[in-house]
Amino acid sequence: MKSLLSAQDLHLFNEGTHYRIYDKLGAHLLSIDGVSGASFAVWAPNAREVHVMGDFNHWDRKAHSLQIQGDSGIWTGFIPGVHPGTLYKYSIISHYHQQKLEKTDPVGFYQEVPPRTASIVWNLDYQWKDEDWLEKRRKSDYLHAPVSIYEVHLGSWRKVIEEDRSSLTYRELAHQLVEYVKKMGFTHVELMPVMEHPFDGSWGYQVTGYFAPTSRYGTPQDFMYFVDYLHQNGIGVILDWVPSHFPTDGHGLGLFDGTHLYEHADPKQGFHPDWKSFIFNYGRNEVKSFLMSSALFWLDKYHIDGLRVDAVASMLYLDYSRKEGEWIPNEHGGRENINAIRFLQKLNEEVYRCYPGAQTTAEESTAWPMVSQPVYLGGLGFGFKWDMGWMHDTLQYMKKDPVYRKHHHHEITFRMLYAFHENFVLPLSHDEVVHGKGSLIGKMPGDDWQKFANLRLLYGYMFGQPGKKLLFMGGEFGQWKEWNHAESLDWNLLEYPLHSGLQKWVSDLNQIYRRESALYELDSDPSGFEWGDCQDWEQSILSFLRKSKDGKRLTAVVCNFTPVPRIGYRIGVPLSGMWKEVLNSDAECYGGSNLGNGGGVMAEELPAHGKPFSLTLILPPLGVLFFEKVSRPDFSIC
Repeated sequence: MKSLLSAQDLHLFNEGTHYRIYDKLGAHLLSIDGVSGASFAVWAPNAREVHVMGDFNHWDRKAHSLQIQGDSGIWTGFIPGVHPGTLYKYSIISHYHQQKLEKTDPVGFYQEVPPRTASIVWNLDYQWKDEDWLEKRRKSDYLHAPVSIYEVHLGSWRKVIEEDRSSLTYRELAHQLVEYVKKMGFTHVELMPVMEHPFDGSWGYQVTGYFAPTSRYGTPQDFMYFVDYLHQNGIGVILDWVPSHFPTDGHGLGLFDGTHLYEHADPKQGFHPDWKSFIFNYGRNEVKSFLMSSALFWLDKYHIDGLRVDAVASMLYLDYSRKEGEWIPNEHGGRENINAIRFLQKLNEEVYRCYPGAQTTAEESTAWPMVSQPVYLGGLGFGFKWDMGWMHDTLQYMKKDPVYRKHHHHEITFRMLYAFHENFVLPLSHDEVVHGKGSLIGKMPGDDWQKFANLRLLYGYMFGQPGKKLLFMGGEFGQWKEWNHAESLDWNLLEYPLHSGLQKWVSDLNQIYRRESALYELDSDPSGFEWGDCQDWEQSILSFLRKSKDGKRLTAVVCNFTPVPRIGYRIGVPLSGMWKEVLNSDAECYGGSNLGNGGGVMAEELPAHGKPFSLTLILPPLGVLFFEKVSRPDFSIC
């Protein structure tokens, strides 16, 4: 029986340059000489025998054998009568100790709902309706566009019936998320991993199905509908993707053919001490073909707009989370994982070459240089990098009682020394509201009113800063409880004015951010930012300017990090005339005390902070103000 794999396919796969293996490996429905069935293909070079077992042959381990294709390590075969929905696994007998293994298909498109682990024969046919979105994306320049990301865990965003913990389906989520995200003004949704995973408590970061959306919420076509519907409503979809490690579950990739096939054999290289998981062997050609194909698969078959690559630091450093003697240096004696670096560079080159407008983002927690710079300049080639330093320093500062903040003023000014070294995303992600860290509102000091004022201030400061924005679900309305993947968000909190006011504040921040080019066009260019006054540590006040690319639009941002109102506070500005107060976090509609500047302030010809003009302001307690110097229709903030 002729295989779907040509000699060229086998060569490219073994060479590490086959980036569409999902078209060849796995189970594919087809008809040969009028006989319907499925072709199967799996990489298991150290197997003595490979068979396909499933409900079609009563799970007989020996009924349907596959044949090895030369020295490629790939086993193939055609089985008549197999139809969509057929359950199957690979039965593998290893050359080593005659070990008998039962494995889920590494390139399977669909799997049973956990804890069941069989693969499901499935096709990926779907009639897409997002042509306009993809064309717009192809022409977009996200580096100079507003990007505001709502990070979501699909299983806990909202439950159908909270009492029985049942999750919404992909199709239900599509409609409810679109309605909510459009109301809130976010540009993108980022999904915590939807790739199939056996353990709910891993939140999807322990992946077993690198080509299969989890069946917890529906079929592959249901997930396609989810993406398609968001695109039709102008919302981008970013996926978390995890090439840094994979779980040790017996049905998964680990010891796949009885040997360390996908992972390094030496635990100093192949086992992660923190996550108790296997680490991919990035130097093995077939593993490179597998991972590259997985990344491109989601952009190809599911029209995904971007990949956020998890735990990049753990890939870059051979000694990551290891003590002396627990790691193996590279060929030059260093700690850099050269094979992982080359893999990431190639990944980014291929994403940007094959899918114009798609983006990659690195969660990289160290000072590794040029993460978001092009490969041809020596960078890793990512489009963006999470600014973990900003997140850490800012939350450390905001958690302090305001009376002590003046002694830690550097924690919120230090970022501007490196803010333009990378193309940054400012993340307030799920990582900050788990493992005993508490919720964002719970981190804020003071009584309830002050907590909400502090959180509004934090979000205003975040949206004023250079960098794209990311906020984890629940943070936008002040979820009190630490996030729990098994429970719905507490939507009932929106019955209370402080919570609904915070939600409206985030929505209005998104509207101003998307409308005002000064707040996004030069996010990664120092010419788009200018300090007003960063040295008023005694009163814990910051002021700065944001500028549009053409220099014609200016936004002044002023932050008062104390609960003390400041009357007659002067800041310097470069232009005369009226400066319109377009946002005030202390407005009554947000839950504030309604202290402000009557909608705007006329600049005086009195120099301050190196500027020829100045504004005399009323600064509300624990408040942030946005002023625009442009002529345009009024924007109603309440």
